[in-house]
Amino acid sequence: MNPITLFLILLLLSAGAYFMGRRRAHSIVSGEIRKLQSLPAYYGMYVALWCGVPALILLAVWTSLDTTVITHWIVSGLSADYQNLGPDRLNLVVNDIRNHVSGNIVSSELSPELLAAADSYANLQTISRAMMTVVILCAAIGLGSLMLTKVQANQRARILVERAISWILILCSSIAILTTIGIVLSVLFEAIRFFGQVPFTDFMFGTSWSPQTAMRADQVGSSGSFGAIPLFVGTMLISLIAMVVAVPVGLMSAIYLSEYASPKLRAIAKPALEILAGVPTVVYGFFAALTVAPFFRNSGEAFGLTDDVINSVPQSLRDGAFGMGATHSETIRKVVLPAALPGVVGSILLALSRAIGETMIVVMAAGLAANLTVNPLQAVTTVTVQIVTLLVGDQEFDSAKTLAAFALGLMLFVVTLILNVFALHIVRKYREQYD
Repeated sequence: MNPITLFLILLLLSAGAYFMGRRRAHSIVSGEIRKLQSLPAYYGMYVALWCGVPALILLAVWTSLDTTVITHWIVSGLSADYQNLGPDRLNLVVNDIRNHVSGNIVSSELSPELLAAADSYANLQTISRAMMTVVILCAAIGLGSLMLTKVQANQRARILVERAISWILILCSSIAILTTIGIVLSVLFEAIRFFGQVPFTDFMFGTSWSPQTAMRADQVGSSGSFGAIPLFVGTMLISLIAMVVAVPVGLMSAIYLSEYASPKLRAIAKPALEILAGVPTVVYGFFAALTVAPFFRNSGEAFGLTDDVINSVPQSLRDGAFGMGATHSETIRKVVLPAALPGVVGSILLALSRAIGETMIVVMAAGLAANLTVNPLQAVTTVTVQIVTLLVGDQEFDSAKTLAAFALGLMLFVVTLILNVFALHIVRKYREQYD
């Protein structure tokens, strides 16, 4: 059975276990809920958790190990001629076997031995799916039935359910944290490999970017230039142009929507701007908005951030200023904006980090030329665009050209991390606490 189908079946079984658990809680006290230690819903959730969670964990583990185990089994059954191939060529052989099983195009015509291996792969995959379906469904039904029999009036179901949910939340948080750590370590490891081939000083202070490396020893253009200064300058230029447009327009628009606009206009304009900020920039670029697209994108982001910051200023401060005879504009300039200033600065820094990480619209609007210039009328490129460019195409993974993408990613990660930390520091340090 397909894992997605099995996942949906587990959800249905968990829903059924919930209703059965709640019904049993009602039946054991003959409908007198006061005799239960917890509400009936907690008994239903208790049974549903035992029915669904262990089965879902088993499904995730089985699915993640299924392909690896089958591949290892198939490779161990190949002849010595294939097993003695290098890791890269052996991976190509395995990919051809998988593509043949899935019906995709293979890189070359398969030999009789590989055709037999493909048949074995398909058979093992079918057997694994059948076993997975039986084991997981038996586990879900068995645990659900067992816990259903353990439902008692004096059972502390609420405490057990809340404890289980707490552990689930901790597990999800741990997965997110470990995933982030894994990404950072992966980028760092590959960047170190790059700096083993290209000196760090040449990368950070070089003024020529031409990452052309040869795939063969006799190929012309085997030497490349990996000076990242043009990329950094291009990134800062694009971000500066975006901020020059977005910050004043966004701030003034946010002040108008927060302080002057009627509730009816605000109810229409604010959701529209939030939708505008959420539209992928490739959509704007596709419609050839070469200069308007960055304006709309970053203005929308500034509207959403800054408007909420200004609205968070307590109304009591405005009322106090009005009570002392200040006009509306004086209240905004001398009370509202100073009170909201930390949040405004933080939002600008967060918007700057987003502008630095922009990719698609720069590809469509600014170009790919790594020119060392501050002229906004000339073509430039950015760090994110070059990361995409370097990882596209037929290139050896351990070449300097490919590894340069990880070095650029590491620099981009460090810069955006510093901006985000600085923004949070400003907000926390200078934010006023109001009653």
